[in-house]
Amino acid sequence: MLLRNQPLTANDLRQCLRVATGATLGFVICKLMNWNYGVFYVVTPMLLLGLVPTMNAHAARQLLAAGAVCGIEVGIIGGLFGGHPGLMTPLVFLLFLYRFACMSKGSLFLFGANGVINLSIMLHFASYPATDLNDLISSNLLACALSVFIAYLMKALFPDVEARVSHQAEPKQPHRTRHEALLGASMATISFMVFQLCDLKDSLSAQATTLLLLFPMHWNGALGYARKRAMGTILGVIYGLLVQLLLYDWSGLLLLVAPLLWLGTMLFAQAHVKEAAGSGVGFGAMTTLGILFGQYLAPGNDLFFSALYRISSIMGAIVGTLCICYLIHRLLNSFEATRFGQ
Repeated sequence: MLLRNQPLTANDLRQCLRVATGATLGFVICKLMNWNYGVFYVVTPMLLLGLVPTMNAHAARQLLAAGAVCGIEVGIIGGLFGGHPGLMTPLVFLLFLYRFACMSKGSLFLFGANGVINLSIMLHFASYPATDLNDLISSNLLACALSVFIAYLMKALFPDVEARVSHQAEPKQPHRTRHEALLGASMATISFMVFQLCDLKDSLSAQATTLLLLFPMHWNGALGYARKRAMGTILGVIYGLLVQLLLYDWSGLLLLVAPLLWLGTMLFAQAHVKEAAGSGVGFGAMTTLGILFGQYLAPGNDLFFSALYRISSIMGAIVGTLCICYLIHRLLNSFEATRFGQ
């Protein structure tokens, strides 16, 4: 069963409203201000409001710190080694390694998760000579700050009805933490190298998929999430195509686009909350929709072509990621110091 049978609770419904309204607000502000890198302004609120049931200061600090640290790292590494992927690779591995270590320990999961996605995307863009590094870094920082503001605003507009039960993560054995950190860092680095060597600048969804598959932090989790991510991608793309067909030549009218984005995000947010599995079908569909609307839906752009390209690239990314992930998992399990089980 992908979804729970019980209906949404009052708190669940409020969280869905926060996710849908927050993502749509980020999209509207980005388009009205004509800011670049719209994906940051749509997906970041989704990530924050979807993974954090109710906004708090600890989550805000993690998101802002992730944006600031990414900006510094991309500014230094991208500026010095932007045109030399070979020199960037070992540095990129170290940057991913400490982020996945933060995710494995649990208390700084949001810092690591947001940092992994943003760092990969920003370093990839920074490697192209035509990219304005200042614009890229400032867009990400602004998106993080705006997402925190939106999250607190959504919390005020749609507060929880009942107090939530806090869940404390169980401590992990050191060898499992090392396994998860090395597996994630290795996969993220390989993903970065592949997208660099193949010049896949327009495969943002596929690049994000190779990273989101790692969020369960182990092979069995990645295998289970792959199926959910594929289903979520297909659902998100289908909805995007329906919007394109419905609007046709009016896809540049914000007054028509925004309500449809809100409706789609609301539907997928309900699936995400019912799954109660962090990254599942609903979360995959939401992020796909956020990338399609935030990065590719603009006057003169053909969302139909972008949507079909997203499906093919993501399916390829899922298969490739799983194959390499399994090999690295087996290799790490060969050593006692990095064994996942026991």
